[in-house]
Amino acid sequence: MINCVIIDDEPLAREGIAKYVMEVDFLHLIDTCENPVELMKIMDQQHVDLLFLDIQTPKMNGIEFLKIVQKPPMVIITTAFPSYALEGFQLNVLDYLIKPITLDRFLRSVNKARDYHHLLTKAANHPGPGSAREEPPADYFFIKCGSKFEKIHFADILYVEGMQNYITIYTRKGKYVTLLYLKHLEENLDSSAFIRVHKSYIVSIDKIEAIEGNEIFIQSCRIPISRNYREQVIQRVVSNKLWDRIKFS
Repeated sequence: MINCVIIDDEPLAREGIAKYVMEVDFLHLIDTCENPVELMKIMDQQHVDLLFLDIQTPKMNGIEFLKIVQKPPMVIITTAFPSYALEGFQLNVLDYLIKPITLDRFLRSVNKARDYHHLLTKAANHPGPGSAREEPPADYFFIKCGSKFEKIHFADILYVEGMQNYITIYTRKGKYVTLLYLKHLEENLDSSAFIRVHKSYIVSIDKIEAIEGNEIFIQSCRIPISRNYREQVIQRVVSNKLWDRIKFS
């Protein structure tokens, strides 16, 4: 069951979305409110999975809320203003519904929310040590690229480049851009397989083909090594694997 809240300053709009929610068996409406300030009080008291968020609301608009809240629930924007679509997706909203919202469009949006919620729940519920049927760690993960969820296999990653709050993942199949901090990705990568070489770059160790000066070569790409990371890179990548006369003397 997905717990949701409707945020809209128009009573008729709240009522209309609430009726749609009642038509969907996997949605549970916790509450409705007029603005994000009221919403934050609700979130302090109850677990919320999904927001139907209007943009033009009093006290604080929906975009302002998304910029300040940490780890927001899934968000479906509901608005009469299509001009905010790009900014909304840059803030990682799940979907963007333009009023008047049809039931068909609403159902397509919440089905997307259900699929994403399933992925999040599955990732959070790996069986712990000692379970009767412990599953091996997943060899892949999903990221959101625009309106699409892309599956990334760890083994396919060549390197990752970070820029402000975006990252670009370069793989054998192509590159993928998503709204994510490089630090957050680094925390979820296997430290024995990946290494930070620069404040803006993480590379797959087994994809490194050569190191020259302050550059790493992966296929036709050159990735810079910063002065702060060079010693660590040489120690982990080269030193234990270096064959030279000293090693065999």
